[in-house]
Amino acid sequence: MKAVYLDNNATTRVDTAVVEAMLPFFTEQFGNASSIHAFGSSVSGALKSARKQLQELLGAAHDHEIIYTSGGTESDNTAILSALEAQPGRDEIVISRVEHPAVLFLCQHLEKTGRAKVHYIGVDSFGRLDLDAYRAALSDKVAVASIMWANNETGTIFPVEGLADLAKGVGALFHTDAVQAVGKVPVSLKDSSIDMLSLSGHKLHAPKGIGALYVKRGARFKPAVRGGHQERGRRAGTENVPGIVGLGKAAELAVSRLAEEQGRVRELRDRLEKAIVQRVPNCFVNGDPHDRLPNTCNVAFEFVEGEAILLHLNRAGIAASSGSACAAGSMEPSHVLRAMDLNPNALHGAVRFSLSRDNSVEDVDRVIEVLPSIIDKLRALSPFGADADKGAPEFKPQYA
Repeated sequence: MKAVYLDNNATTRVDTAVVEAMLPFFTEQFGNASSIHAFGSSVSGALKSARKQLQELLGAAHDHEIIYTSGGTESDNTAILSALEAQPGRDEIVISRVEHPAVLFLCQHLEKTGRAKVHYIGVDSFGRLDLDAYRAALSDKVAVASIMWANNETGTIFPVEGLADLAKGVGALFHTDAVQAVGKVPVSLKDSSIDMLSLSGHKLHAPKGIGALYVKRGARFKPAVRGGHQERGRRAGTENVPGIVGLGKAAELAVSRLAEEQGRVRELRDRLEKAIVQRVPNCFVNGDPHDRLPNTCNVAFEFVEGEAILLHLNRAGIAASSGSACAAGSMEPSHVLRAMDLNPNALHGAVRFSLSRDNSVEDVDRVIEVLPSIIDKLRALSPFGADADKGAPEFKPQYA
């Protein structure tokens, strides 16, 4: 039985072209980019080329606006901590309640230690930001507003360009965690008010352990990692050359395949979720029905545990998840779904299917084939399973 991988928001397969681009930098071109001899200069040239490739994907004005990091978490932490340090007198932060733990937990820590006051902005039942509350939280005391480009669990897309304009109006910096968005939806930073943007290579078919932080030219910035002069003195440490080259190649591929993400992958996602809500009673799709990542399908099943669904799917050779991989193993319901005030009957029963260009119609149809019987079996074992026949009028499927 062919394994079906539908957990691409957790991580993606490294593209074979990316692996091929990286290999010489482990064995042949192994020099340190800071060295002045030929071994170093050849590597330095490769880093410049990779930076240009990522610049094109981001639509950035300058390649030196890109700082390489170890991944999304470091980029998120660096952006927020830098904003506080670079702006004395501004000690407030604005974030949404559905941010990734890399932002949410850092801000909670800063709040507990008295280093910052944090404004947590709520969302509606579709995961859309409360814009009035966001505007009300902005003031001349805010150092940074950090709102994700797209939610990792539901795929809901936030209007980050407009949010950045509002932050700029009070002199605050604006950062967006775009880890799930880059490579899936168009990004153009050149003419935007976005000051900082985080991304992670392993979400777009590059290896783990490499990411980047975009810092707009002229934006106030203080490094979080100090030491050598690498990355123009903004992030010390010998460069992860194979990772950077791999991320550059992945960015190049993402530019050429963005139309596929927007088209074929979206069609696969729609095929999957339409069939699910048609064949399984008492389930509904989470997230904005219109402004959502083309690859993400989060479905909540009432009267059943999501972890049990995932175990049965795994036995059938299908990989999916219940939400953020960074929160895996927690018995607590998703903070994203709680913020959306999800029906309690379905709060523990959400499953996220996240697709990529590697997926096929056969993958989707395999899920459609096995999932309904899994839900039926689990509901039959549940003490509340009989309620599944009574309907849940307050939560109707988004697809007829």
